[in-house]
Amino acid sequence: MRPAVIAVAITGSVPRKSDNPTLPVTPSEQIESTHQAYEAGASLVHIHVRNADESPSSDPDLFHAVQEGVTRHCPGMIIQFSTGGRGRDAGARGSALPLCPDMASLSTGSVNFPTIVYENSEALVTTLASSMKTYDVAPEIEIFDLSHLHGAKRLIEAGLMGPRPHVQFVLGVRNAMPAEEHLLDILLAEKQRVLPDATWTAAGIGKFQTQVMDWVLARGGDGVRTGLEDNVRVSRDRLADGNVELVRIAADRLAAHNRRPATPSEARQMLGLRAAG
Repeated sequence: MRPAVIAVAITGSVPRKSDNPTLPVTPSEQIESTHQAYEAGASLVHIHVRNADESPSSDPDLFHAVQEGVTRHCPGMIIQFSTGGRGRDAGARGSALPLCPDMASLSTGSVNFPTIVYENSEALVTTLASSMKTYDVAPEIEIFDLSHLHGAKRLIEAGLMGPRPHVQFVLGVRNAMPAEEHLLDILLAEKQRVLPDATWTAAGIGKFQTQVMDWVLARGGDGVRTGLEDNVRVSRDRLADGNVELVRIAADRLAAHNRRPATPSEARQMLGLRAAG
C-alpha cells in the first residue's frame, strides 16, 4: 500500500472551545492532542498558538513550547508553523521562524474570507519566503485561488524557494474557492503546468473535509489534511471527539483507497525534508 501523509491542523485561529470543548488551546493541550493524533497515524502537525483568552497569537515562546513538546513526545513528526494572518499583526507573522520548524505555511496572495480580507501583499510574501529560506524552513504553499500558484512560481524564479514546494489547495472557505471536484481538477492541471515537481494535497473546510480527502486520494495526492482547525464535527449532529477521531477517519479513508498512513520518516522523504533531529 502506498503511503500518504496525514496532516493534522490541531487548533487554527477561528474555532473556540465554545465550538468544541476538545479544541486544544494551551501548549500542554496542544502537545497532548498532537500526541494522540500521532499515535493514530498523523505524521505532520500544523500549529497555530493562542493567547490565554483564545485569541490568535504570534508569541514565539508559545510556538517553542509546543514545538519542544511535540519533538519530545512524537519522534520524527513534521512540525509546521502557521504564518497565517487572521487576528495576527502582519509584522509578527514570521516571528517564530527562527525556531527552525520543519515547515511553515505560506500564502502567496490575498483572498476574501467571510469577515475579513486575508491580505498577503507581495512585500509580505517576499519577506516571509526570505525568512523561510534563511532558516531552512520548507514552505507549504496555501492555494486559495488559481493565481496563487503563479505567486509560488515567481518565488521560485526569484530564488526564494526551491523547485519542489509542497502545495495545499484550500477548498470550501466561503468567498474563496468552493469545494467542487471539477475545480480541484483545474487547480491540479495548472499545478502540473507551472509547478510540475511540487507535491500536493488539499484541505476541505467544514462539512467538506472527508469528501475532499476522497478526491485527493482518488487523484493520487501525496497526503490529506484533517483536524479541528478546519472542522469541529464528524456529522451534522455530533462534534468530533478531538483531533484523534478526525485522524482515525482520515486513516479509514486512506484504507478505502488502498493507501496507508506514512511514517514520519516516509513523510519527510516524500516532502523532501531533512531528517528528524
